[in-house]
Amino acid sequence: MVEPGVIRKLDEDVVNRIAAGEIVQRPANALKELMENSLDAKATNIVITVKAGGLKYLQIQDNGTGIRFEDLNIVCERFTTSKLWEYDDLQVIGTYGFRGEALASISHIAHLTILTKTDGSKCAYKASYENGKLKGLPKPCAGNNGTQITVEDLFYNVVARKRALRSPNEEYTHIMEVVGGYAIHNSHVGFTLKKFGENTDIKTPINSTTVENIRVIHGNSIARELLEIELKDETLKMSVHGFITNVNYSNRKGTLLLFINHRLVDCVSIRKALDAVYATYLPKNAHSFVYLSIELDPRNVDVNVHPTKHEVQFLYEEQVVERIKCCVESKLISCNSSRVMYTQARLPGATAVEEIVKKTTDGAKVYAKDLVRVSSDTQKIDKFFLIAAKNDEIQNEIKNIHKEMEADVETRENDKERTDIRNETENSPKGVERSRWKDININQANLSYIDPKESFKTRQFKYERVETKLTSVKQLRVAVEDRVSRNLREILANLIFIACIDCHKSLFQHSTKLYLCDTTRISEELFYETILYDFQNFGLIKMSNPLPLEELFVLGLNTNERECKDEGDLRAMAKEMTKHLLSKKAMLLEYFSFELNDEGELLALPLLLDGHTPFMGALPIYLVRLVTEVNWDSEKECFDTLSRQTAIFYSQPNPDDNENVLKSEFWKQEHIIFPAIRRYFLPPTSFVDSGAILQIASLSDLYKVFERC
Repeated sequence: MVEPGVIRKLDEDVVNRIAAGEIVQRPANALKELMENSLDAKATNIVITVKAGGLKYLQIQDNGTGIRFEDLNIVCERFTTSKLWEYDDLQVIGTYGFRGEALASISHIAHLTILTKTDGSKCAYKASYENGKLKGLPKPCAGNNGTQITVEDLFYNVVARKRALRSPNEEYTHIMEVVGGYAIHNSHVGFTLKKFGENTDIKTPINSTTVENIRVIHGNSIARELLEIELKDETLKMSVHGFITNVNYSNRKGTLLLFINHRLVDCVSIRKALDAVYATYLPKNAHSFVYLSIELDPRNVDVNVHPTKHEVQFLYEEQVVERIKCCVESKLISCNSSRVMYTQARLPGATAVEEIVKKTTDGAKVYAKDLVRVSSDTQKIDKFFLIAAKNDEIQNEIKNIHKEMEADVETRENDKERTDIRNETENSPKGVERSRWKDININQANLSYIDPKESFKTRQFKYERVETKLTSVKQLRVAVEDRVSRNLREILANLIFIACIDCHKSLFQHSTKLYLCDTTRISEELFYETILYDFQNFGLIKMSNPLPLEELFVLGLNTNERECKDEGDLRAMAKEMTKHLLSKKAMLLEYFSFELNDEGELLALPLLLDGHTPFMGALPIYLVRLVTEVNWDSEKECFDTLSRQTAIFYSQPNPDDNENVLKSEFWKQEHIIFPAIRRYFLPPTSFVDSGAILQIASLSDLYKVFERC
């Protein structure tokens, strides 16, 4: 016969460790408890630092009221709290914490350190805890008002729990969800979340708004579709405030941020009710974004039903859910009279073209909405116009324009050797000239995939280059790289050119999206970066006849001056400008391939892109701006402003509306400018918001619209 087991009282250490495992199931649970303590302490700014998903290192710092020195001895013991005195207080509890188990549980499964200072104390105190007990006396130290809690080696003594957790990245995702939820609900508090030693992932300002915080955390695509809802019911003693997305927005993974009496909780009945409402308006398997803050009579809510406080129970649940459902449904009906299509200034990350091509070649089924035209040669937009210009005719016109300008193009392989390209091409047979243009066409085709990581920084050269040692130029390059938009770089690196609308606007495609771009602004930035990264390594565009600087300055001044000035005054100003520019002659030639002679004549301009020559009609104004707009007193400012003015000059298209001139400008943009953009350009983040590049159509979005029609 089997003997009954002996009932023993568990050791206190075992009890505490079991309780800790129930309360702290993953790093996000520990952080949630600590954030709620900070909010209870009236903090207005909370900074969270995480390492390895919170398993190695988790720190939270606030500017709240702090912990009194007298309480540091027992702060990590179980059932010690400043928020509850007797059980009846639980019925009207208005704070997040009430059990006094959070810090105790964490100290039993991690190394816990507290640094705190109250407003009335002269210094801060630092204390370490293990298994709920204070390790040594608190040490006085310097510190700001508030509390800083550091949790290290979480679950170091609970091996099974630690192994059951997934990757640090997934744990960090859970942490981001918790911080994002509390940041949206507590918009008056500033939240900052970052990985240890890395950039900030979430940062919301103090005294922000709920909508602005949603925009910061979840993006503009959600924030612009929000509808505000308000509901008050005196019978149920309930008030609801929140934001829901309208029927224009849908996502495969829905988001429900539900706060009941300011606690982030989950409620299955409310979630199902909202899904049922949106199922009428959204496509199958599509979901919405919902943020609800529900305030109920504390006496009707039981907050002590879940170890992690993830769930609550409340009276009259069916009636509350029904009122919320009706409120949301009426709001959606009132806004469903029309659908809105937006142009996107903020460009999302896009699927690389090669991935779709690979799926197609592997025989996988590709839906119509995902089909991408990967070759611009298969069908051109010019086909749909009455006049279709042939490439050969355009190329011949380009060559004629080059001859009319009578400029000799010279590339310089190093400081000692310079080769006059124009003389070589004039002496070469016509067939060779024609094949050179064909080679450019082949090299610039849109068929090949370009890694977005390739750019000005990663270029390789066949000839020896002069590597600049100037710190100012290197600093300007670093500034360009610091403001690069990675999403834009991926889009531009694999764009497919569609057509030029005019000399300043063009259309291009990436993946299944169509974009409108300001070609002039993009070209200006491209030439600016070209000057910085090819510094001291430019070719020459030589003038067949030297151009007198003084006459050019007079022309430029006449263009700039609104009021007619005396010819003598303009001539005197032109002489001074010529003298000033000649004093910089050696520097301009060495660094920028801008060649002048002692007689005050312009001999050559820098060659920035092979096959590209600037519009010479803008040369007089460019020379005037070199004198007036360039800061010649500071080296870094000089190179920056001179590069910028040169980029503006080179980016200006020929404004002549003659048909042949337009064709040549369009050809130059398609075959010279855009291939350089694909290969080298580092787009700045300012292009995202400034409208330089706009998404105007998406194939998948169009399919959604057609499905609803």
